[in-house]
Amino acid sequence: MKKATWGNKLIIIFTIILFGTIFLSGCASYYKVKDTQSGSVYYTTEVDRSGSGSVKFKDANTGSEVTLQSSEVLEINEEEYKANTKKK
Repeated sequence: MKKATWGNKLIIIFTIILFGTIFLSGCASYYKVKDTQSGSVYYTTEVDRSGSGSVKFKDANTGSEVTLQSSEVLEINEEEYKANTKKK
């Protein structure tokens, strides 16, 4: 059996770190969505953006599917999400 070289070891370590980072970063994302026309604010964990500029998501507080034509979407941290939703 061939002995692993430092180059091979570095490739293996890099691959493990890369997949670990991808796995951890994909765990959860939190968003604050503001309707720029009405001023209403919504919180969600997933936002679908259409080619026409509208966004569609499920509001964390009501469970309703919401579609907005004019919105501002901000990624927020888990603490802000929990503080503003019933997911406490």
